[in-house]
Amino acid sequence: MSKSNILFIINPISGGKDKLRIPELVNTCLDRSKFNPIFSVTEYVGHASEIAEEAAGRDFDIIVAVGGDGTINEIAAKVVQQKKVLGIIPFGSGNGLARFLKIPMNAIEAIKVINQGHVNVVDTARFNGKHFFNMAGMGFDAHISAVFAGNKSRGFTGYLKLGMKEILSYKPRQYQLDIDGKTYEREAMVVSIANSSQYGNNAHIAPRASITDGLLDVCIIKKLPLYRLPLLAYEMFNAGQSDLVEIIRGRHIKIVREEEGSIHIDGEPYLMGRKIEIMIDPLSLNIISP
Repeated sequence: MSKSNILFIINPISGGKDKLRIPELVNTCLDRSKFNPIFSVTEYVGHASEIAEEAAGRDFDIIVAVGGDGTINEIAAKVVQQKKVLGIIPFGSGNGLARFLKIPMNAIEAIKVINQGHVNVVDTARFNGKHFFNMAGMGFDAHISAVFAGNKSRGFTGYLKLGMKEILSYKPRQYQLDIDGKTYEREAMVVSIANSSQYGNNAHIAPRASITDGLLDVCIIKKLPLYRLPLLAYEMFNAGQSDLVEIIRGRHIKIVREEEGSIHIDGEPYLMGRKIEIMIDPLSLNIISP
């Protein structure tokens, strides 16, 4: 039986976690009767995307992202285009997509999932033309992503501390949303577009979201007093539906906001203009998961 060539693209800095032992773990735990592994390490932002694109001209059947949601985004965008298969060994700060797919956070257990080779076909989406796979949006979470990108204190604790500091001065914004032809006017702290249910770290913004239903969950976090923040956090970490979050489901979403500014795509910050267009691409990504 011929072996499948499998490329592991390793982001050495995602999540602030050491990944020097990944090649050793893969060589020890990967089923070598099925797979022939090759390793590549990223050196700068965008390098994972370049490596994955170069892999298109080579005989790789599976491309594995070793990193967080941002690394997965870079690689998965090329995997979608090339009709390859994506694998994940989660090493990010939040690991939202991996957690939703029930891919183990332990690297050895994640490699065992790859050995099983069960491939699911899932929805993806585009945000002003840029692919996303887990979550994208604007408002406070995008603001935090932009500030956090320049913060040396990585990981969930650093993110939480920064969020508590920034929430004191952040003001809600006005948004006009067109969802499948129906118009809504909303004042919101956050407008998130959810493909999966969670941001990461098991914080669920859209607990009923599915990545195989051909729909996106538009999650609108309303203006809220600070004393209600603990309740919102409790509900999110317990996968409960909060009355502080309005969810409207749709396939084609257009958003006009007050001014250009920060957005995030799978947790990575970008600057974009006032007008945003989001579209679902149903069942467009082949991904290994339990």
